[in-house]
Amino acid sequence: MKRCIALDLDCAETCAYAVATIARDSQYVREVCALCAKVCEECGAQCAKHEAQHCQDCARTCRECAQACRAMA
Repeated sequence: MKRCIALDLDCAETCAYAVATIARDSQYVREVCALCAKVCEECGAQCAKHEAQHCQDCARTCRECAQACRAMA
């Protein structure tokens, strides 16, 4: 579970950074969104390994975010 929590934090921070780059129309939106998609995929895969409902909810949300970020990238 320790790795899962660390990935959750990485994912949240990466998503926040992606939102900020999108909001200011940064020239790095594509690169940041590609990274965000990668982190979200890894976080979702890790969360999916745990049976708790909040982990399953997190996994689903991470997959959805990764898909949206890939579309931006």
